[in-house]
Amino acid sequence: MKLKLIVAIAIAAATPALALASPSCTKEPQSKWLPEDAMKAKIEQMGYKVRTFEITGNCYEIYGKDKVGNRAEVYFNPVSGDIVQKGD
Repeated sequence: MKLKLIVAIAIAAATPALALASPSCTKEPQSKWLPEDAMKAKIEQMGYKVRTFEITGNCYEIYGKDKVGNRAEVYFNPVSGDIVQKGD
């Protein structure tokens, strides 16, 4: 019975971490990705103000502000530049 309780607690503790995992944005090699400068320009044309730009897994990810000034965390497909996932 104790083992079942320990397993249940471990699963419950791990669940929030799983929800925050970064998405899968592309399977293409980095040689096919948009250059970082071109991607940053595209993101700014979408109305985002980029504070931090980074590579997370197989995505470009930014932290900054959206068009109306709200906090934004956005994952982009590094090949097409499309938004894959948004958060705050």
